[in-house]
Amino acid sequence: MNHALTLHGVTKRFGSFTAVSNLSLEVPKGCIYGFLGQNGAGKTTTIRMVMSIFHPDEGRISVLGHADAQEVKDRLGYLPEEKGLYKKMKTAEIVAYFGKLKGMDSRTANNKARELLTRYGLGDWLDKKCEAMSKGMGQKVQVLGSIIHEPELVILDEPFSGLDPVNRDTMRDIILDMKRQGRTVIFSTHGMEQAEQLCDYVMMIHKSKLQFAGTLSEIKKGRDLGIQLDYDGDGRVLAQLPGLSRINDNGKHAEIYLQVGTDPQRALRWLLDHVTVKRFDYREPSLHEIFVRTVDEANQKLTATAEAR
Repeated sequence: MNHALTLHGVTKRFGSFTAVSNLSLEVPKGCIYGFLGQNGAGKTTTIRMVMSIFHPDEGRISVLGHADAQEVKDRLGYLPEEKGLYKKMKTAEIVAYFGKLKGMDSRTANNKARELLTRYGLGDWLDKKCEAMSKGMGQKVQVLGSIIHEPELVILDEPFSGLDPVNRDTMRDIILDMKRQGRTVIFSTHGMEQAEQLCDYVMMIHKSKLQFAGTLSEIKKGRDLGIQLDYDGDGRVLAQLPGLSRINDNGKHAEIYLQVGTDPQRALRWLLDHVTVKRFDYREPSLHEIFVRTVDEANQKLTATAEAR
């Protein structure tokens, strides 16, 4: 078996609302796979079906070769969207408790909990209660609780949500360490930067339907090249760039797309005259740009279909 997870024609409805529609997907073993999509797109519903919290109305799911995640629950790690801890328990106690729930003996779980917490920067919190921790610290604790038993497949629902830069880096390190150990990691995210930096594969779901899936290079292949610009100066002038098709301007960084036939070297000369150019690359689009354009195109198709009825 080369895939940790497969979904074939999976559909989930809640009354008249279709949360996931005819979703097919394969997640290779040993990779980091990103689930992308806006709020309400269907990511969490998909994850809950994978974990057998929900069951699909149509289609089939295979998790580590089994139709029901409960059959392999001790080989899985799961961080749910609704995160929470037993606030009166001490940090090392609660991580060890999660390990015991997965079948670890008490001594092994206690030692492993303290080792993990120390490795990922929480050594000073081993014997302190969870109620004293920040949200970011608590989120790290819950992730460590979900992987203490060394699962083969780890599924993290929005693990980067609400984290400060230091805790984001720690979360990144945890995910990369799991991959180095040969585990498969799936995580959902709104952060395109994290997905682009970490993931071997990504998929995007929008309003219940799969929009794309594959490696980053496959998803970017054949798309318009764009200018990646780091600059200082008044960004309002960028809208006057000759040959401009569209622009994503973040203040000090802009992603610029030109009309067909426009010379990027001419654009560079113009930019040098109007802003202080720190970096200029002409290359494939970012995952952020692909995400935004995909949402726009999908919404246009839905509008056109509705108007045609």
